[in-house]
Amino acid sequence: MNSSSIYNYSILIFTISFLVSTPIYLDTIFADDKTIPDHNERDITYVAKFVCGSIVDGTGPLRPGHYNTDISITNKQLSPVSFFWTASVNDGIISHSTLITLDHQESTGFDCRDIKKVVGLENNTSHLGGFVFVTIPQNYDIANPNAVIQHSSESINLLDVQVFFTANALDTLPHEVALEKISFYILHDYTGKIPKQMIKTTLDVTLESKLNVIADTERKVKEILSLTYGISEDEFDDLEIRIKNVSIGVGSMIDDHAISLSIVKPQVYLQDTE
Repeated sequence: MNSSSIYNYSILIFTISFLVSTPIYLDTIFADDKTIPDHNERDITYVAKFVCGSIVDGTGPLRPGHYNTDISITNKQLSPVSFFWTASVNDGIISHSTLITLDHQESTGFDCRDIKKVVGLENNTSHLGGFVFVTIPQNYDIANPNAVIQHSSESINLLDVQVFFTANALDTLPHEVALEKISFYILHDYTGKIPKQMIKTTLDVTLESKLNVIADTERKVKEILSLTYGISEDEFDDLEIRIKNVSIGVGSMIDDHAISLSIVKPQVYLQDTE
C-alpha cells in the first residue's frame, strides 16, 4: 500500500468514527419550528356576535322584525376567573372595558340593554349590530396583580360562553284575540271600481274586534273595500252596503319568531407590547 492510499484510508476511518460518535438530532435542528408559544404573553378572547333593535324594511340581509341577543358566561374552573368585556358597534362606537370576576360555577350575562348602555345608545330602537369581546388577560392575575397566571396549552377554554339570539316579527307576544266575522253584500257601487260579479252577492270579511269599543260596522267594511279596490274616503257615499250578519270568535295571533343558540370558542391573541 502506498503512502497516498494510507492517507485516504486514515481520512475515511476518521470520518466514520466522527459520524458514529456524534449523533445528529433532527429535533435540535428544527427546534424553532416545533416550539409551542408560551401563553403567558397571550390573551384568551371570546368573540360573540350581537344583533339588537328593530328592522322595519327589507333592504338588509335580515328580514323585518325585532331582534335581541343574550350572552351568557359561566366559570367552569375550580378557581375564580377575571375577564374584561368590550362592545364594538359595526362602523361605530367601541365601549370601555368592563371588569367582571366569576367564582367557581358562577355565571353572569348581558343582553342588548347592557350593550346599548355601555356604548351610550340606551334610547336607540333601530337596528344595532356588532361584536362583544370577552378577554382573559394572561400576564397577570387581576385579583392578585403580583402573581402570574399560567394555563396549559392543551386547554384555553376557561369559560363557557353561549350566545342566544331571538327574532320576532310581531310587535307584541302571541295572545288570544277576539275576531268578528262580518257577512255583507253590496247593493250598489256608483264608483265602478268593484267587480260587477260581487254586487248583490253575499261576502265575508274577518276583522280583529276591540272590547268595549263602539264601532261603525258598515264603515269598517267600506275601509276594507277602499284598501282593496282603491276607493277614496270621499267615495264612501257612492257605496251602498247592507250588513247581513256579525259573529264573534276567538283566535290566536301567529307566533312568528325564531331563536338560535351559538357556543363561542376561545381564540388566543398576542398582547400589544408597545
